[in-house]
Amino acid sequence: ITILSHGSLRILNASKSDEGRYLCQGVNIFGSAEIIASVSVKEPTRIELTPKKIELTVGESIVLSCKALHDSTMDVTFYWTLNGQPIDFEKEGGHFESIKAQASSADLMIRNILLMHAGRYGCRVQTAADTVSDETELLVRGPPGPPGVVIVEEITDTTATLSWSPGADNHSPISLYNLQARSPFSLGWQTVKTVPDLISGDMESAMAVELNPWVEYEFRVVATNKIGTGDPSAPSRVIRTNEAVPKTPPANPVSEEFQSGEGFGYIVAFRPNGTRGWKEKMVTSSDASKFIYRDESVPPLTPFEVKVGVYNNKGDGPFSPIVVICSAEGEPTAAPIDVKATSLSVSEILVAWKHIKESLGRPQGFEVGYWKDMQQEEAAEKVKTEGNESSILLTGLEGNTLYHLTVRAYNAAGYGPPSTAVHAATKKSPPSQAPGNIMWIQDGSHVSLGWEPVRPLANESDVMGYKVLFRQEGQSNSQVIETQKTSAVVLLPDVGVYIIEVCAVSEGGDGTASPQIRVPSFSGKVTFIFESMVIIAMLINSVILYQKNNVVTTL
Repeated sequence: ITILSHGSLRILNASKSDEGRYLCQGVNIFGSAEIIASVSVKEPTRIELTPKKIELTVGESIVLSCKALHDSTMDVTFYWTLNGQPIDFEKEGGHFESIKAQASSADLMIRNILLMHAGRYGCRVQTAADTVSDETELLVRGPPGPPGVVIVEEITDTTATLSWSPGADNHSPISLYNLQARSPFSLGWQTVKTVPDLISGDMESAMAVELNPWVEYEFRVVATNKIGTGDPSAPSRVIRTNEAVPKTPPANPVSEEFQSGEGFGYIVAFRPNGTRGWKEKMVTSSDASKFIYRDESVPPLTPFEVKVGVYNNKGDGPFSPIVVICSAEGEPTAAPIDVKATSLSVSEILVAWKHIKESLGRPQGFEVGYWKDMQQEEAAEKVKTEGNESSILLTGLEGNTLYHLTVRAYNAAGYGPPSTAVHAATKKSPPSQAPGNIMWIQDGSHVSLGWEPVRPLANESDVMGYKVLFRQEGQSNSQVIETQKTSAVVLLPDVGVYIIEVCAVSEGGDGTASPQIRVPSFSGKVTFIFESMVIIAMLINSVILYQKNNVVTTL
């Protein structure tokens, strides 16, 4: 205990025995003054931060635990820091969370650790009497950082020698490098073949091989360690490989990627099949995809051997495989013969023909032209067939109309002469009148039907007969009875209610159907009986219902 010169009292290495009330009194000739101070001695605060040194891999999680031993009469407050700076838990994207389970301890949860989370983590504990702190070191292993600038040391037509400086290994040694290239013709960055084949982590240069001549490239390097593959380096400057003789034979137009230099073009070589000498023609457009050679003395369909080569300012490249093609065929010279047109219905005509085989103009198909009687041939509608078809059904025609028709062959060279025109008229329309005054008598499952004949109009087809259509109620498919008379007997096959209709039949098709009749059936087998008049069964001691115009009368 020491009294200082200005009157203060200093107590070193205080203990519990130093607690109490201290009186300081000052005296002079005029009198005295005093002050009393109360002194409390508390236990010192101590902390323990664990673990002391941590090594983790990117993506892992850890909990740092900070425990405080302090005087039980005082409250404690915990603070967390990273590299001396307070951690802002709201701005760290959910990676950090402060957990306080007890009054004398606090935990720091670090989730999904990133490389940027490496450093010194501090725990500071503060009371009203003192402040203490402790630190632990967190080391984060991760994929390598991006390598340094990529330099193109040397360039040839198919190779590029590159060098770079290593990036950060992030506490895991670099095991290998990967070389990537990009050109105007690639889909983004692509891994390229190199010499050596595998670029070990201690190397800082390699050669990219099997590049295409006369193509602009950028290069970059990617490092890998046992943790993973890191971000790529910045791209190198754009370089162009040297020119070379083309190496790609044409199949389609050769893209700029494989032209290998300036002055690119094609060499078309051809000769008649079976001869020795080649005739060659230069095609200077790199975008060309065809060449036409004209020689009026060459007969149609003459076989030629053909091959196509490539060249540029560096020289001639390879030729494509030889193929055999024929000179263009001529237009068909013969018109189809034996052309026939047959009317099938109110809207259909069947056209058939024969074709004479010829040596020069093989037809690819036939064209049928057709026009109405009051129209000019120039207004004809046309429809084509393909291959060796020898007939076609024309549909969608107007009824009761006379049509003129011609047929001609065609191929890639053009059209042959038309045949002599033939004529056919579509059928008249079917009768518009429905069978009327339908009468029917039912005896069990037998139904006898009779109706008045249909009288077609002048512009309608003649009646050739009638159809009786019947089906069970609820079904869509009808059974059909055909008759040339105005009566019929139907045996309904199954129990149920049947729908019956009658329509006229003509060359132009089926006419308008009669109103539907609903008839119940109780049993029976299918039997069709045709009569010239409605059969009325006179049964002794029986009651027969006669229906006419929906009026039921007891006979």
